[in-house]
Amino acid sequence: MRIISGLFKGRRITAPKKLPVRPTTDMAKEALFNIINNQYYFDDISVLDLFSGTGNISYEFASRGTDKITSVDAHFGCIKFINETAEDFEMNITTIKSDVFKFLEKSKQKHTIIFADPPYDFDVEAFSKIPELVFQNDLLEDEGILIVEHSKHTDISHLKNYAYSKSYGGNVFSFFEYKS
Repeated sequence: MRIISGLFKGRRITAPKKLPVRPTTDMAKEALFNIINNQYYFDDISVLDLFSGTGNISYEFASRGTDKITSVDAHFGCIKFINETAEDFEMNITTIKSDVFKFLEKSKQKHTIIFADPPYDFDVEAFSKIPELVFQNDLLEDEGILIVEHSKHTDISHLKNYAYSKSYGGNVFSFFEYKS
């Protein structure tokens, strides 16, 4: 994986093979960040990266100037790798080792962007818990968005607060926001 843009543009990051991850492809990540870039100033936002895995999305935000980033993952190896990489690049990323659903139930901090990249083999019920907990616990700022990455074989467009989706190859990003 590589960092697409910003201070660390072009830098490659190689995660240990033993991590249980499926990093977002560079093509999909670049398209996603083009969408985000048209809506937000990266140095003005707060990001919550759920099921953060290798930290791929967190590094991209940090490279573009975001300094309020929290990465949550249940796997110790993933958290350790993110901490080491963030330290090497001098990125301000806070890591939390936790089950994402338990974290969302207890969290009170609001974020501009919440990005969730759960395992693609989750069933729709598990996917639905993510926006449900985010909106139930009021974890987004007023103009904030929740982005859930999933397979093209999963349809979550019926969930409450769904706004739209963008597909890139086998990856789909579904966007959720407060409805006026």
